[in-house]
Amino acid sequence: MTIAWLSDILSSMVAFLGATVMLIAMIGMARFPDVYCRAHALGKGMTLGITLMLVSLWIDLGPQVTGLKVVAAIFFQFLTIPVASHLIAQAAYRRHLPQHNVKPLDDQRSR
Repeated sequence: MTIAWLSDILSSMVAFLGATVMLIAMIGMARFPDVYCRAHALGKGMTLGITLMLVSLWIDLGPQVTGLKVVAAIFFQFLTIPVASHLIAQAAYRRHLPQHNVKPLDDQRSR
């Protein structure tokens, strides 16, 4: 067992975990009832899944200069994906799209 072999195993496991998280997020996108729940699945699942995939790439490439680029990509993913899912939910709210199982007392627009 060499360090390269262990690095390959760890990289493969993290990539598989990231792909699994992204698959679960996509199933949530298809199964959730309204745009607000879907935006939540998009924001949480895709951020974690893409981050795990990029960490796997970073483990595979090693700590060279390319690794710093992967860290920058992870940073920008944490900035852009949650903001995009928030903007999708905000646009749906402003267009008064219906929410799933909203009781009249819980609805903010009825006041």
